[in-house]
Amino acid sequence: MNIPNLLTVLRVLLIPIFILLFYMPFPWSYWAASGVFAFAAVTDWLDGYLARRWEQSTPFGAFLDPVADKLMVATALVLLVAEHTNLWLTLPATIIIGREIVVSALREWMAELGARAHVAVSNLAKWKTAAQMVALVILLGNPPLFNFWVLLGYVLLIVAAVLTLWSMLQYLLAAWPHLSTTAEKK
Repeated sequence: MNIPNLLTVLRVLLIPIFILLFYMPFPWSYWAASGVFAFAAVTDWLDGYLARRWEQSTPFGAFLDPVADKLMVATALVLLVAEHTNLWLTLPATIIIGREIVVSALREWMAELGARAHVAVSNLAKWKTAAQMVALVILLGNPPLFNFWVLLGYVLLIVAAVLTLWSMLQYLLAAWPHLSTTAEKK
């Protein structure tokens, strides 16, 4: 166990705390939940940076890091959809969660073929993640009342959803030669 892996495990352990804070009946609960989410988002960046910088990448970290990220983001999106109950949040949330399932399955399948490098994380996906994380921090920190911040959060989440679809299309196009070749062999 090294520091980058501990940060990843911490991110998973923060999920129940994040949920509890979100549902607390206090005026500061949204900000507290948003703060925990923001802290988790920073640890996501930090654990990857430290693992590369200190050359402490491990198979455990490579496995758990994307799982922790997806759990945290999916949890935030589900909480927000339940709280906001509108199309402007539900549709992007569905696109983002659906894309994560598709791309995860695609990466797993490509790894079985020995071609995982064809679906490695792209710069577009990093921009998507940045827009998504900022949107979620904003939306988690505000009650579901229409104001400037909530509108900004919706706009950023919609931008993240568009980038999500675009990056998924890039991954699918990169994998298509492997997908279509395998289909022809059967």
